[in-house]
Amino acid sequence: MDSHRKDLLGVDGPVVAAPMAGGPTSTGLAAAVGAAGAFAFLAAGYRTPEATADDIAVARATGRPFGVNVFVPTPVPVAEAEFRRYAARIGPEGAPYGLDLAAATRVEDDDHWAAKIDLLVRDPVPVVSFTFGLPPAGVVRDLRRAGSRVLVTVTDPAESAAAADLGVDGLVAQSARAGGHFGTFAPDRPPSDRPLPELVGLVAGRTGLPVLAAGGVAGGPDVRAALAAGATGVLVGTLLLRADESGASRTHRDALADPRRDRTVVTRAFTGRPARALRNDFVDRHGAQAPLGYPALHHLTRPLRTAAARADDADRLHLWAGTGWRAARAAPAAEIITELTRTL
Repeated sequence: MDSHRKDLLGVDGPVVAAPMAGGPTSTGLAAAVGAAGAFAFLAAGYRTPEATADDIAVARATGRPFGVNVFVPTPVPVAEAEFRRYAARIGPEGAPYGLDLAAATRVEDDDHWAAKIDLLVRDPVPVVSFTFGLPPAGVVRDLRRAGSRVLVTVTDPAESAAAADLGVDGLVAQSARAGGHFGTFAPDRPPSDRPLPELVGLVAGRTGLPVLAAGGVAGGPDVRAALAAGATGVLVGTLLLRADESGASRTHRDALADPRRDRTVVTRAFTGRPARALRNDFVDRHGAQAPLGYPALHHLTRPLRTAAARADDADRLHLWAGTGWRAARAAPAAEIITELTRTL
């Protein structure tokens, strides 16, 4: 047993369920992971403060340790002209669903940042993690005073040093092989594709803080390699997307099992921020022309993605997936966690 893990997460096992915003991380998935002896993060991203509070109440009722992940508001502004150009470009994609994407309003928001921080200070949870950048020092201080351990997602040693300077309790080292959005502080410069164990070693050596490893984990050997490199725990996300308790859409689940989907790519076509997904027609048509622009592009394409998921249209959906997606399977989450830890 890693004493750092027990202190940081309150569990003995090394496996951690990653926060997957937008639906995949359901409270049922978190509960099943916790019941299997692993640690689970809830995803506050894209949730209202009220929905986040409800999720916390459900997780707390299980009696298991858990965490909440929050997006740091680090907007990547997109000029109106660039936004209009891209909206016009993808306009025909919405036609089958009655969507006028070309006329969409440019929306910039902070994902209810202040209200979520207020909630977490008033009603503290065991662990709070941040993605997309550094939270203000005052936020870290207030959360720690409230009794939460605070983590920050980093993608390189420089980011890890900046996070350590805030006095956080630990770091999440996310490799470029992770599915979904990269947590990089600099979306215009996606992180180097270092093997996860190498990244863990660099981050741990730079800061001396406990490090959770994330990105491209396809099974027990990957978990063992990250732990051997000095990780306190290892996050899995894509491996749980097809779990019985996952909130991922049927369209997304089926795409992960589709043998015709033969690779993942890094794209900003859906949200204006680099993210790893299964290659599909939308990425092929628009990926090279998509500007940086988060969250404006996220809001632009969200109605399309919602409609596509309902219509089983995998070629207009953001099929977030890490490089280990082939190992994702349909099974109870507890079975997936148990199998993953059996040989550790």
